[in-house]
Amino acid sequence: MSIESSVKPSVARVVAFSGSAKRPSRTRVLVEALGTELGRLRRIDLTVYDLLDAGPSLGATQRDDLSAPAAQMIEAIEGADALIVGTPVYQGGYAGLFKHVFDFADPVRMAGMPVALTATGGGLRHALVVEHGLRPLFGFFAAHIAPTSVYAGSDDILDGRIVDQGVAARLNAAAAELAALLAVARTAEADASR
Repeated sequence: MSIESSVKPSVARVVAFSGSAKRPSRTRVLVEALGTELGRLRRIDLTVYDLLDAGPSLGATQRDDLSAPAAQMIEAIEGADALIVGTPVYQGGYAGLFKHVFDFADPVRMAGMPVALTATGGGLRHALVVEHGLRPLFGFFAAHIAPTSVYAGSDDILDGRIVDQGVAARLNAAAAELAALLAVARTAEADASR
């Protein structure tokens, strides 16, 4: 039996989250580009959030204290069929408020979620943040992480466009892997409901 024959034809809900505190940002360009490429490979309903969409209540320490926009963003992340995340790299690590968003996420709802990881930074010395910071974070959630991650330095995105062919190739690979992870997750859901 092929995957397609056992999967519901519904559109996958994909959330792309840019953890940049600026708008526009290279981080948003990167997560949107991955979402666009994923949309070429399969039908998706893509929603893109910026950190700024949460508003000032994101500084809350309890989920119940979040404003409606921040709570809705967290719920959208938890309710997605797949997640594309991106963070700017500061001082060799992911952004603190990026991490704070996921401090509110329910690990039970994140378990098994297909996730693609991206990051932006000033140069190559920040590239390993994806592997040493983001991958362990989403490993904690028991997410299904696409093997290919995407890092873009300051010269790789110009005027809102990805200009580096290596970054573009990694985006294509990550999108294909995320599409495959979505197909597997959908098959597992279909098998579990039988």
